[in-house]
Amino acid sequence: MAARYWLETLGCPKNQVDSDKLAGLLESQGYGRARRADQADLVVVNTCAFIEAAREESIGTVLELAAAKKQGAKLVVTGCMAERYGDELAAALPEVDRVAGFGVPVDFGPTRLVRSGAPAGIATGVSTTALSASALSAGALSAGAAAVGRPVPSFDLLNLPRPRARAPWAYVKVAEGCDRHCGFCAIPSFRGPQRSRTASDILAEVDALGAAEVVLVAQDLVSWGRDVTGRDVTGGATARLPEAGLVPLFHEVSKRVDRVRLLYLYPSGLSQELIEAVGTSGCPYFDLSLQHVSRQLLRRMRRVGDGERFLEKISTIRQSFPDAALRSSFIIGYPGETEEDHDALLRFLEEAQLDWVGFFAFSNEDGTYAAGLPDQVPSSLVVERTRESSELQDAITARRRAGLVGTTCQVLVDAPGTARSHREAPEIDGVIRVPRDLKVGSWVEARIVEAEGPDLVGVPVAA
Repeated sequence: MAARYWLETLGCPKNQVDSDKLAGLLESQGYGRARRADQADLVVVNTCAFIEAAREESIGTVLELAAAKKQGAKLVVTGCMAERYGDELAAALPEVDRVAGFGVPVDFGPTRLVRSGAPAGIATGVSTTALSASALSAGALSAGAAAVGRPVPSFDLLNLPRPRARAPWAYVKVAEGCDRHCGFCAIPSFRGPQRSRTASDILAEVDALGAAEVVLVAQDLVSWGRDVTGRDVTGGATARLPEAGLVPLFHEVSKRVDRVRLLYLYPSGLSQELIEAVGTSGCPYFDLSLQHVSRQLLRRMRRVGDGERFLEKISTIRQSFPDAALRSSFIIGYPGETEEDHDALLRFLEEAQLDWVGFFAFSNEDGTYAAGLPDQVPSSLVVERTRESSELQDAITARRRAGLVGTTCQVLVDAPGTARSHREAPEIDGVIRVPRDLKVGSWVEARIVEAEGPDLVGVPVAA
């Protein structure tokens, strides 16, 4: 009987794309998908290492699966933690049979399992010793440890084929890595510089997925193609080739699927051309990566912009497309953040009236510019500011959602009883509750009859 696998994914949508590609590779080698982790012969955890909380969640998940997996099953840790910490992670987790960074196989051979022995440097055996997440904190793991003894990559996740989408929607990663150097972000240190996929490869993947909605993602989505066609627009002229640039790609994907959504738009790259393309596409959803609104703090973050410029951009979008939904994220407690900076953020939230916002407590990441900055904000103050920001935004989101009661919208039924309009990104925002008998994958005109915090209740409009 063919060996079965279980794949646990943590972190952002970009990690989900990697997992889909790993699943496709394993299935092409004869592995079958297990219904539960404890039924699998091969358990793979695709980890996140973006901030300390994500690393703690990753370690906790690894330990839970190590305890739950069946006797003889193999446990592999891959993803960002495996890439960033490598051999050090393997030494700290004897429960794990293999730590596989990007480009390192996660399997133990097609349809068969290695029951004993492993390549040199790879942890073997299963320990019964429980290891706490705190033992693998940022202080216990040193950035760059993964580079020691790394096997030569044998494949590139970015270019692997994927199985057909199992949901009516799918993420599609258009590039890997990032050329920006934001002060708080360690991603370029382990994901590397930006490398864009070709338009033909992206479109072929979109066609093969068969999804009704495609969500394009990348570390720096607006810079897709610039590493191939020329310098970043902020540093000089970019070669404007017909196949280059996010807008032409967006239009091409839009010809193939009913709804296209863009996640993670760097605000300085949000051109009027891109605003028009998204606004007229039938999915006027703008995910703006703002991070803060204080000019001086953004400079310390090695980013550009300020609250006034951001509000002008938001106003431009809403004047042209009143039905647009806007999302952003902000870092609370970046070194040097003052009470005046925090108050400026609160005033911005009140004025911007964004539909969705995520708040992240600053995480001091080894190897980043911010790690060496003075004026670190006390953790107790970060917690207080995060709570204050979240409470304010939760009320704004609830009011904006309640304001939709009585309106109609086109929804995509994701699962029995659950649907989304253009205002809700999958797995990130609220949802629309609909009758369970609506066909999964169908498009339905729905009237919103109730709001439940971030979620809505909709009923089909009578034909």
